[in-house]
Amino acid sequence: MDIEEVKKVFGQEADELLVEMEDALLALEDSPADSELINSLFRAMHTIKGAAGIFNFIHIVEFTHPIETEVEKLRTGELSVTPDLIATLFKCRDHTVALVEHAINGEEDITTELKDQGDAILLEFGISASDTDDDVASSDIFPSASSDDYTDRLTESPYKSTELEADCWLISLDFQENALRNGLDPLSFIRYLCRMGNIVDILTLVDNIPAFEVGDFEGCYLKYRIAFKTDATREQIEEVFEFAQDDCTIIIIPSRARVSQYLETIETLTLEDSERLGKILVNIGAITRKELTKALGLQDNDVSTDTQKKRIGDILVEQKIIDQPVVEQAQKKQQQAREQTQSIRVDSDKLGQLINLVGELVTSSAAMKIIVDQHHIDAATEVVAGVEHLVEEIRDIALQLRMVQIGETFSRFRRVTRDVSKELGKKIELVISGGEAELDKTVVEKISDPLTHLVRNALDHGIELPEVRIANGKPAQGKVELNAYHDSGHIVIEVVDDGGGLDPDKIRAKAERLGLVQPDQVLTRAETFRLIFEAGLSTKAEASNLSGRGVGMDVVRSNIESLRGSIELDSELGVGTRITINLPLTLAIIDGFMVGAGKERYVIPLSMVEECIEMGSEEWTENKNRNFINLRDEVMPFVRLNEFFNNTGERITTRESLVVVKFGRYKAGFVVDKLFGEQQTVIKPLGSIFQHLRGVSGATILGTGEIALILDVQGLVQIVSSQNKISSRHSQPQQELQPH
Repeated sequence: MDIEEVKKVFGQEADELLVEMEDALLALEDSPADSELINSLFRAMHTIKGAAGIFNFIHIVEFTHPIETEVEKLRTGELSVTPDLIATLFKCRDHTVALVEHAINGEEDITTELKDQGDAILLEFGISASDTDDDVASSDIFPSASSDDYTDRLTESPYKSTELEADCWLISLDFQENALRNGLDPLSFIRYLCRMGNIVDILTLVDNIPAFEVGDFEGCYLKYRIAFKTDATREQIEEVFEFAQDDCTIIIIPSRARVSQYLETIETLTLEDSERLGKILVNIGAITRKELTKALGLQDNDVSTDTQKKRIGDILVEQKIIDQPVVEQAQKKQQQAREQTQSIRVDSDKLGQLINLVGELVTSSAAMKIIVDQHHIDAATEVVAGVEHLVEEIRDIALQLRMVQIGETFSRFRRVTRDVSKELGKKIELVISGGEAELDKTVVEKISDPLTHLVRNALDHGIELPEVRIANGKPAQGKVELNAYHDSGHIVIEVVDDGGGLDPDKIRAKAERLGLVQPDQVLTRAETFRLIFEAGLSTKAEASNLSGRGVGMDVVRSNIESLRGSIELDSELGVGTRITINLPLTLAIIDGFMVGAGKERYVIPLSMVEECIEMGSEEWTENKNRNFINLRDEVMPFVRLNEFFNNTGERITTRESLVVVKFGRYKAGFVVDKLFGEQQTVIKPLGSIFQHLRGVSGATILGTGEIALILDVQGLVQIVSSQNKISSRHSQPQQELQPH
């Protein structure tokens, strides 16, 4: 992996950490005392700072290091969570995003604008730029601790003679009474240490020496506490005392710099999901194999039941062999490794290539089946059926690879809701449900912008100010709901608010002024609300920087329809508004239902097909004057595909069938000449020259090499309903397309 790919990984991981930081900040507003949320903030800043140091992104280090220090004060209770502090931390998070993007783009020198923005944010913490530079230089970008923190862990009588340096090892030697009798010379070990490095300080403890009258002058009562500066590893230091293991209690505590190094090393490790904690710590040099063996022995000798035995990490900490933060970091890395084995990063372009190849495989499989049927090769029939089954499974699995949960997209609107609420002086709660619903990654990416516009409209247009809501008998806090669920092979996304709602009379009046409708034109309730999606139509008296200029809702509809989806709006004045979006789960391959009209073949998405009925059936009757049928007391529009597409050639058969389709809450019927049945369909986009075709969303290549058009069901029915409305405008009121 070259340096650019590694930087790309750094950017992806930094992005994930910053998303976690944003989620934690949003949650802290409701739970300011939650220590785990504060720990999430610290982990984000600490990890990004450490990784940035590896790549020498000094500007990221200089900014994140003091922020990490301030968050550490939250952990220790020196600072408390306040709305102003959270607002400043949001600025820190956003500025870190900008710094990471700047670094990933390969720009070495930070811009003056970015530098000034960072300095302004730090000043809100009372930190000047010069303080930051000195702090980073002195700490070498790693967190520091006082010398007493380390000496207190060795003895109740800490070093008093000197301030320990950050890169000193701390060694505790407690010789047993028989050490001298067994031929050990305590001073020889100290002299040997001098060959390996520099003894910065040494403390001899005499509290264990007995009174002169009762003392054994052949016994050893010496205890040493040594501050040792060296480049040697832990294992090399341990080897010095190899022959004293049975006659001396030895504790080796790494330097502060070493602890920071362990933390950083763990962060960069690539682990197997089954890798044991002890092996991880040995591999990074945090403990030695002998220390691990000793800890495992203590674990085996634990008299507790198997389900209550202490974990190896807890034993290592209790024995003062290792620091708790190092164990926690290793355990966190273990958990990440287990999660990562369930998923891997795959380039989206490669997935796209795979989907295209699977599509070609589907077409080739269909062609093979046709050839076998035409030549009556009975011996190959079973093989072809097996291949079809395998291709279908490969297709489903390939499509699932590109399926992602929509919850991540929904979660981004928590920040939008918070910021807009504060800007407008409103109290708004965002309620998310159905985030686990999955759909194609391409659809998720393209639906993000339309959803953003709809949510902002709900926050700005929909939810009233607190005093207005209270006056109308509503709670001061408004509510916006985002919901997603699967329905008939589609995904339905709902944006619901409990705000003031839309006034259909105002919409109608504005549409007449713009010339979108005629004064004598009869519109149903649904058609009136559908005018909202026309360009330039807005019912808000004053435009703001959020919405209200009538620009955007037409783009929202256009973007959704380009995804072969539909959007509907329903509202009740004073109660609220509900916007419903129907989208296909994938844009690449679908299960289709093939029909024939004249000599042409058409494909209807199978998920939309409700039932098929023979023409002349007593179950339905046709209105000859208008294209509506009554199917078992359900009135719905229908269209003859032959007439709509002007197929003037010879018909396949004189019999006709009705295919009942359903999209969202609506039903309609297509009259066709022949039913060919189910067909795996690879969707091919139409070229720009065919973009004017109405009622068609794409095409597919059949096994015979012929082309079949894929019907745009919702668009087709809307066109037919509109034509019916025009033809009967001056006769009787148009019957509205009824939801079911």
